[in-house]
Amino acid sequence: MSYPVLYRKRIIPDECILLKDDQILQCDDNTIVTAWKAIHPRSDLSHGYSIYYLKRGYKISKFYRADSSLMYWYCDIVDYQKGPEENSVLTLDLLADVVIYPDGKIRILDLDELAEAFEMQLIDEKQLRQALTSLGDLMDAIYENSISALEAPIIKALAAKVLDQ
Repeated sequence: MSYPVLYRKRIIPDECILLKDDQILQCDDNTIVTAWKAIHPRSDLSHGYSIYYLKRGYKISKFYRADSSLMYWYCDIVDYQKGPEENSVLTLDLLADVVIYPDGKIRILDLDELAEAFEMQLIDEKQLRQALTSLGDLMDAIYENSISALEAPIIKALAAKVLDQ
């Protein structure tokens, strides 16, 4: 499988960004693992890694500070679609998010934005159901196996990269 071109599309705010600087570490029919630097660097956010679960409807990212200490895991509920060009993937952010802090605390975010997007007809009923189903599946996976099972492909891709060098 050749590496695809990646796009991120948000509904609120309405934007579509080519992730031209993301480095694809691993790619197969089920997952894409990337390394990235923050698009809009902040004093508390420098870089990270993401795993796109192409058949599960979510993306798990590890956010790091400039000193490489872990900020948290950020889980986006998404819909994967064919992108605007050949061999491209568009990740549509379906607004609901889960943040997992290093101390184990979990927060579910932006369900109000999900409801607002539905009320404003920015997403349809199918996308709303998809978002809620994916959120439920993600929470089940987190509670059953913790975040370590979900981040395992990142660890594996980084280990393979080190071995290749």
